[in-house]
Amino acid sequence: MNEQFLSALQAENLPVSLDESLGRHTTFRIGGNADFFCVPATVTQLTRILELCRQYQVRTYLLGNGSNTLFSDAGFGGAVICLTGLNSRFSMQAQPDGSTKVLAPAGMMLSALCNTAQKESLAGLEFAHGIPGTLGGGVVMNAGAYGGELKDVVTEVTALYPDGVKVLTPAELDFSYRHSVFSAGEGIVLGAKVKLESGDPDAIKAKMDDLMARRKASQPLELPSAGSTFKRPAGGYAAALIDAAGLKGYAVGGAQVSEKHAGFVVNRGGATFDDVLRLMDDVRSAVLRTSGVELEPEVKIIRG
Repeated sequence: MNEQFLSALQAENLPVSLDESLGRHTTFRIGGNADFFCVPATVTQLTRILELCRQYQVRTYLLGNGSNTLFSDAGFGGAVICLTGLNSRFSMQAQPDGSTKVLAPAGMMLSALCNTAQKESLAGLEFAHGIPGTLGGGVVMNAGAYGGELKDVVTEVTALYPDGVKVLTPAELDFSYRHSVFSAGEGIVLGAKVKLESGDPDAIKAKMDDLMARRKASQPLELPSAGSTFKRPAGGYAAALIDAAGLKGYAVGGAQVSEKHAGFVVNRGGATFDDVLRLMDDVRSAVLRTSGVELEPEVKIIRG
């Protein structure tokens, strides 16, 4: 425990809790405790926390909704900074071409953003309705589903760098499949603008409801997981390769390849960090042996 760092945070009334369970903050429901857990409410607080982390050489990890993260059971030796509490600006601005640009904070859940757009009769985000993450996390990994990706609608991203706040255009965002310029860990997404088109609110809701029904029918939403465990390989699908390798339902400890969707590793109760890693290694080895394809993890694996 870095007592000097803690004293500095407390002296400036910066938000911090100690020994916070990371399992409570991830959809996998796996993970030990973080030495420090900070939920800044403003960009000023975030900036100062990061400055103190650098000053006292405290390791950091930036967390959104924790829907794509697997923490070690040993916890995290450093500061986990959760961005869901940032009170950034939300606004909507009509454009000359009839579209609307929506500015939303990074900590806003994609589902909430989709619901807001629907109520405002704005179409284009329906694909993201069931993605269980924040806008910021979605931008970082260019989240997508059912034929849509955030790169299709994002027109501007505001990000924090050590030398200040910058506004990035689509050309600078380097979007590709599950990748953005932020994937390397440089820059912190503070907010984004998305361009949406006018639409019929009932039709938008019907599409959102249809996609959610399809999710519930095909994905194991009733069990803790981190969503798709592996990235989609070129020319195929991870789930199909895993299924073809005969691994649907395969389990290691409390971790299991979902019997409903082979692309998901689920926590069927009491799964540990090591259970999931061993299962992922077994899956990758079997798929490589049976198909010649080397699967790449999509879930972020954070060791203690």
